[in-house]
Amino acid sequence: MNTIRIGLIGAGDIANLHAEAINGLQGAELAGLWNRTSEKAKAKAKQYNCSVYASVEDLLNDPKIDAVFILTNMETHCKYTIMAARADKHILVEKPAASNIQELGEMQKAVQEAGVKCMPVHNYIYEPGIARTKSMIQNGSLGEITQFYMMYNIHHADDIRARYPGVIRQILTHHSYTMLFLAGKPKTISCLKHTVDKTIAPQENVAMANIQMENGTLSHLCASFANDDHSGDPWTCIIKVIGTKGSTRYSYRDWVINERKGAHSQTYYSYPESIKNTATHFINEVLRSGEEPLSTLEDAISCQRIIEACERSEKEGVHVNF
Repeated sequence: MNTIRIGLIGAGDIANLHAEAINGLQGAELAGLWNRTSEKAKAKAKQYNCSVYASVEDLLNDPKIDAVFILTNMETHCKYTIMAARADKHILVEKPAASNIQELGEMQKAVQEAGVKCMPVHNYIYEPGIARTKSMIQNGSLGEITQFYMMYNIHHADDIRARYPGVIRQILTHHSYTMLFLAGKPKTISCLKHTVDKTIAPQENVAMANIQMENGTLSHLCASFANDDHSGDPWTCIIKVIGTKGSTRYSYRDWVINERKGAHSQTYYSYPESIKNTATHFINEVLRSGEEPLSTLEDAISCQRIIEACERSEKEGVHVNF
């Protein structure tokens, strides 16, 4: 088995999960990383037992690197994706994949011209429960799908909330690509948002969208950083698909560890596992076996259209045709 060597561009919190996935795979190696601050780069390189690159260019020019994981802030994804494609590196890029549709188009053009693989991190769809739901929809077990729900209520500490974009970009992006994967394409979109305690940050920390799909299915998406759900059947992070013959449910609450790691108020075990599933699929199935990824830049463009439609709907107080 030929070893696939990976370089990380960015070494923030999410890099820990990707590094764990890479180092846990037979035939994969985390060869090195670059980070904006050299202190963090050195600390993470020691933690992961890999090399440090002085610049992104140095990492991309290293012939030993087969692929890169772009884990920096959203505003830099387009730049680094284009640079990586032109350096003939395969690419996994964290979500949101870019700031706008124009950037995604530029990324797609660079990737196509270079002939490399590029997979956005749409991690929910690499979860076994979501794959099973997709299969049940496709084989008709659930009948005609009438409703899709995805809800997220996880309190985020003030400092995390302040540095994140609002929940429409940060969380409804997840909801959008999961909805596309399971329920199809939207037809009309209506969205509302709210900011609880604007003294912490001006961006919204609660948002809801109601969507009618092309096939008639109704979808409800909601997200909140403002609170946890402490009720008896909490909507911490839950996905539900209801059809005329049956229904399915996926919930973070089925796997919980009572310690805080990163942004979440507890460790919802399926979240880190979904990140590792994504990295594993990219390395083993896409790079090693030549399969197409389940998530593509075309999906990322559709997601961005949904997010921008939500923002327009909220700003103008209108239903937006997709």
